[in-house]
Amino acid sequence: MHAAALDDVVARCISSGLVDDRRFAEARAATLRRRGRSTRAVAATLAAKGVGRELAERASRTGEEEELAAARKAAKRKRLGPWSRGDRAASRQKDLAAMARAGFTIAVARAVIDGWEEEDANGALL
Repeated sequence: MHAAALDDVVARCISSGLVDDRRFAEARAATLRRRGRSTRAVAATLAAKGVGRELAERASRTGEEEELAAARKAAKRKRLGPWSRGDRAASRQKDLAAMARAGFTIAVARAVIDGWEEEDANGALL
């Protein structure tokens, strides 16, 4: 009896749009990207939340510029590369390894860690 009522409520929520895995995946992926998570990390997080693999991969796909922006945010938050307080040359390998563990490709990690410091209009490192 309760199972039938529960199924009815779930069906109504889905048909009315209250439950929408695609919207959830896209919103969560955007939030994670803004926090500096890599495409791989976003897909893994969504899959861990129960989102289907294909939907997780679709929602987490980004362009090269978005991936670089996320990598810069991650490096800034972790104080890697241009945001390091110590000797950049001495910590380069550790910084690259930290970026790889965060799910960024080696090309993206090198671009951020070895790249020149970029500043926004306010003079803050990007």
